[in-house]
Amino acid sequence: MNAKTKTVRRAQAGTTESAWVRWTLTAIALLFMLLFLVLPLAAVATEALRKGFGAYLEALKEPDAWSAIRLTLLTAAIAVPLNLVFGICAAWAIAKFEFRGKAFLTTLVDLPFAVSPVVAGLIYVLVFGAQGWFGPWLSEHNIKIIFAVPGIVLATVFVTFPFIARELIPLMQAQGTDEEQAAIVLGATGWQTFWRVTLPNIKWGLIYGVILCNARAMGEFGAVSVVSGHIRGQTNTMPLHVEVLYNEYQSVAAFAVASLLAILALVTLVIKSFVEWRHEREMKAIADLPPERPTPATT
Repeated sequence: MNAKTKTVRRAQAGTTESAWVRWTLTAIALLFMLLFLVLPLAAVATEALRKGFGAYLEALKEPDAWSAIRLTLLTAAIAVPLNLVFGICAAWAIAKFEFRGKAFLTTLVDLPFAVSPVVAGLIYVLVFGAQGWFGPWLSEHNIKIIFAVPGIVLATVFVTFPFIARELIPLMQAQGTDEEQAAIVLGATGWQTFWRVTLPNIKWGLIYGVILCNARAMGEFGAVSVVSGHIRGQTNTMPLHVEVLYNEYQSVAAFAVASLLAILALVTLVIKSFVEWRHEREMKAIADLPPERPTPATT
């Protein structure tokens, strides 16, 4: 193969690097994934099953572990729908309308990415804690937020609310408003336009954002650790329960609960890959459609 043919093939592939450069970069990426992703997951599974499958199941059926699993799923079940509503509303407002304060709203959406989760938890303690701004009033009315489930939900909502909005904003901005305007001109109401035009156009981005939001909600540690109080059997989520077990030198039980978190993460990854595959398949099907022939004019 001559040099000209090699250059043409590299150009067709979108790169001009030689083969050894491509193989080296691929090897580095695979080695990185092996060291920081595959080996830790293998270590967690090995430690969880070190005393047999029976001990593994017993660690998961233990009352405190089961309570942590239920609380984690409950928190995600509340936080994700709330962020779904907020994400759609924020993305629709930012992408479809021009108003004063739009840049400030966009900045606020990104705030949890810039603020440490521990700081977010401390903010909620300052506001709703016993010595906080609303603490005395909450105590008088027997309302408990900090060191209870409401505080855990609030902290989780805060750290996860950018995920859905950040998936939808660039997508809706790229799509523009032409289709919505056409639907309104044809007589559609606002809700009809949303359900029949806007929502079908953003469904894959919306599903992707929900998947990421759910994964972060189940795995959140920092903010939840501050507001939970670490009450065993009541306010410990799965990540907090893993920490408690590990600090008590119950390594098999700790890795058993950690393996369940890893399994949930892998399931999330599989769902994410399936969503991406379906989206790519749908886009390819649309691209392969033959162009519509113009209707001949009648005289």
